[in-house]
Amino acid sequence: MLFCFLATVISIAIAFGLSFLLRRKEERGEFIQATYRSSAAILGLAFIQNIYGSSGMGPLMIIGSVPLYNICAVVVLSVFSPDQSRQGLKGDKVKKTLLGIVKNPIIIGIAVGLAWSALGLPLPKILHSVIGKVGGTATPLGLIAMGACFDLSKARASGGGAVLASIVKLVGFGVLFVPLAIALGFRNQELVAVLVMLCSATTVSCYVMARNMGHEGSLTSAAVMLTTLFAAFTLTGWLYLMRTLGVI
Repeated sequence: MLFCFLATVISIAIAFGLSFLLRRKEERGEFIQATYRSSAAILGLAFIQNIYGSSGMGPLMIIGSVPLYNICAVVVLSVFSPDQSRQGLKGDKVKKTLLGIVKNPIIIGIAVGLAWSALGLPLPKILHSVIGKVGGTATPLGLIAMGACFDLSKARASGGGAVLASIVKLVGFGVLFVPLAIALGFRNQELVAVLVMLCSATTVSCYVMARNMGHEGSLTSAAVMLTTLFAAFTLTGWLYLMRTLGVI
C-alpha cells in the first residue's frame, strides 16, 4: 500500500514536470490527470481476479492510490483551470480555488467513505446492491458522453499532448516502477496490482471531471481513447514479459 502511494506521488510529480512541455497552458491540468490516473479500481480487480481467482492485493492497491488519484485530480484541475492559466492565482482566486477543492463532491465523498469505514458502520445489503449497480454504469455512460462530445479538430490540436500522456501512462511508468517493485520482492498478485495501477488505460472519469471543472476535455478524451485502444496490447505485453521472467 505504501509503495502504491509513493509511486502515485512520484507519477504525479513526473506528469507535472512534463506538462511544461505543452504549448497551451490551459491543457496542463488535463495532461497531468490523464497521464497519472488509471482505471485501477475497475480494471485492477478484474485483472487480478481473472488471473488468480481472487482479488487478493487489489483492495490494498486501491487504498494506496485511488483516494490520492481523486484528491490530486481536483487540485490539479482547479489550479490549472483555463481561467487560472490566463489570469494566474492571485488573492481571491487562491481562496476560490481552495474553497472549490474543499467543497468538491469527490473529496467530500472520499472523506465520508473513509470515516464510514473507520467507524465500522454497517451498510445495508440493498444499499450496497444499488450502489454497485449504479456504479457499474459509470464507465459506459462516461464513454458515451465522451463520444458524443468528441471534436476531431480539437483532438488533433491536442494530439501531441495526448500521445505523450499515453506513452508515459502505458510504458513509461512501468519501465520506471516495475523493476523497482521486483527488486523490492513483490511477486504474483502484488506485482500485477502494481502493474495495473501504473500502466492501465486512463479512466474515463478523467474526462467527466475535466468537463465538470471547466476544461475543454479534448486532450483528456484523446488520451482516454488512445490508452483504451492500446492498453490491450501493452498490458498483455507486460504480463507476458513478467510471466517469462517468472515473477508472476
